[in-house]
Amino acid sequence: MKIKEYLAEQRAVVEEAMDAFMLAVEEPFTKHIEAMRYSLFAGGKRIRPILCLAAGNAIDDSPEMTEKLLSICVALECIHTYSLIHDDLPAMDDDHLRRGKPTNHILYGEAGAILAGDGLLTYAFDLLSKPDICTINATARLRIISLIAQAAGSIGMVGGQSLDMINENKEYPIETLQTIHRHKTGSLITCSVLTGAVGAGADEKQIEALQQYGDNIGLAFQIVDDLLDATSTTEQLGKEAGSDAERGKATYPAFYGIEKTRQLAQEAVERSTRALSGFDDKAEPLRALATYIYTRSH
Repeated sequence: MKIKEYLAEQRAVVEEAMDAFMLAVEEPFTKHIEAMRYSLFAGGKRIRPILCLAAGNAIDDSPEMTEKLLSICVALECIHTYSLIHDDLPAMDDDHLRRGKPTNHILYGEAGAILAGDGLLTYAFDLLSKPDICTINATARLRIISLIAQAAGSIGMVGGQSLDMINENKEYPIETLQTIHRHKTGSLITCSVLTGAVGAGADEKQIEALQQYGDNIGLAFQIVDDLLDATSTTEQLGKEAGSDAERGKATYPAFYGIEKTRQLAQEAVERSTRALSGFDDKAEPLRALATYIYTRSH
């Protein structure tokens, strides 16, 4: 399939849903909601919501199912965006560019950025809790809320970010780096796949296979991020290149070198596609997405 065309089409679907579901700017919260919307609509590949749609459509590719999954997609993008806003703060990664634009705290101040992130995180669960917006049956919806809360929280993304911060400028084994990557980046990617599957009514065997797929593309995604930070320019990335090394972060290239790191990413992608062996052609977007994650340039 033509992955770039698929991504463009799905990104448009996701962004239309974001526009429909996101809070409108209104008094007296104008500045706060503007800050939330600034980062949410600042661009991006929308990989997590697209993975949610692709996984759900691997089970049921009807237009009705796609429509049902869109509230989950928007919630995932809200949570991902909140994490980027907070990652960019001076107390954390201290980045001034994100997607080629000033980071949230540069425009809205540190307090404004923190609150914008807080607003996006909580709004995600507000969306998922409303049966008139998230129309998936209540049992599946509760499981989806639990999956997202765990993936985004202290034993997932937040915990991984904490480990990353604690271990800056320290020497540690590859196992620690793998733990950081699995939680900081991989958990929400795997969750995006699983929530789409649960929303579409996947059985437990299918969910187990998609868990393996998600775990491996999550690993590949972060390994490629490490590679891009080490080998790309700021213009290509849309954020400061080489920032990992400047902050004393361990990366796969630091442990293995560039070529071995590329091999490890490719192996993770191959494992992810093998996990889909029991799925038919409806899973072709998932297979193409795995390859795209490995070959992307930003």
